[in-house]
Amino acid sequence: MTEEIKVAELFAGVGGFRLGLDGYSNPEHPEFTLPAAGPFKTVWANQWEPDGKESRQFAWRCYEQRFGKGSCVNEDIKVVLDQYESGERTIPDFQMLVGGFPCQDYSVAKPLAKAGGIEGKKGVLWWQIYRLLQMRKPKYVLLENVDRLLKSPVKQRGRDFAIILSCFAALNYSVEWRIINAADYGMPQRRRRVYIYAVQTDKEWDLKDRLATSGVEARAFPIEADTISETKTFTIPTDPYEATQAFGLGDKTSKFSNAGVMQGATVFTARCDAHWQGKPTVLGDIIVPDDEVPQEYFIPEDKLDKWRYFKGAKHESRISANGHPYVYSEGAMDFPDSLAKPARTILTGDGGAGASRTKHVVQTTDGRYRRLVPDELDQVQMFPKGWTNSGMSDSQRAFCMGNALVVGIPHAIGTVIAHDAATHAD
Repeated sequence: MTEEIKVAELFAGVGGFRLGLDGYSNPEHPEFTLPAAGPFKTVWANQWEPDGKESRQFAWRCYEQRFGKGSCVNEDIKVVLDQYESGERTIPDFQMLVGGFPCQDYSVAKPLAKAGGIEGKKGVLWWQIYRLLQMRKPKYVLLENVDRLLKSPVKQRGRDFAIILSCFAALNYSVEWRIINAADYGMPQRRRRVYIYAVQTDKEWDLKDRLATSGVEARAFPIEADTISETKTFTIPTDPYEATQAFGLGDKTSKFSNAGVMQGATVFTARCDAHWQGKPTVLGDIIVPDDEVPQEYFIPEDKLDKWRYFKGAKHESRISANGHPYVYSEGAMDFPDSLAKPARTILTGDGGAGASRTKHVVQTTDGRYRRLVPDELDQVQMFPKGWTNSGMSDSQRAFCMGNALVVGIPHAIGTVIAHDAATHAD
């Protein structure tokens, strides 16, 4: 029998990582059922909206409604870890840390050699992840972030990701990363995010083979072997302060490509394309019947021209706030959204009735136009239909899905991790 892998989930939202790894079933909600990726069990979670207002904690309330009262700590993670360090709070044992953390400025103000070690900017949540890794050193780590993490900031391309890798190297983690577009692997959304997998292992990796074939992410999301290009090998400093000061200076593009691995501070990175064959899930597969759509989701005829303007191509003379003229240009977007393709990326602003460039609009069988309802947004992210219908508003449901991840991605990665754990292959 495979040993249970206990999971801690940071920045938990409405539980995307937990659903993907643990699966979920509840006799009171039989429609909310997903298989487990392996012997995972989430034993601790944290979710906190930073303004602290009780009315803003709707994601946490949804998490607790779906997974049970007391399943998620609703407090500022810095306060939680301060209390843990002082002995005022306990955190149960876990072997895997997961979370989708914000893309921020990760720069470091103090080198390791100085008393107290590294000092990052206040409020930057990566440093809370790093604190917990230092305190507990779980065997596995799985994190999600926006793909621009690999090339930020503009003036020092790739520095922020180099800082993160240097933290992992300092703690002796071996790391894989991939920018994964969910739609490239049959999922119902064109959503590109970087997934970072780290593991404590004594086994030596063949870095190129790990990236192309043998790695956890390579097996979960295969790549076309003959598309591997633009390969680079270089060393990451093991002090994040050094990465802050020097990494990427003068570079016009980031050293990090859309796939890579690191072991012992040596990085191998390359460009590659997805390899997947199968029937894709498209937006039309998850559209609910017209009679399930509230009337307010249909766009009135007299509002359609405004929607067409926002969705259309533009090349306009405008005046900036300080009085300078400029030309604003942008390309056209599909209007309505194609039902024969995966959905575009769900954003936090997909709720609300106002005309917008980024909101989804579909055409019904009788020719009318409408916005996506929250049940459809849930399913675009591969959550069960109605998952966020927990008492929050429709706009809050859209916000939660814009912040969520595509559940099928941690599920696929978790399946490979579970296989490796069972066979003792890192």
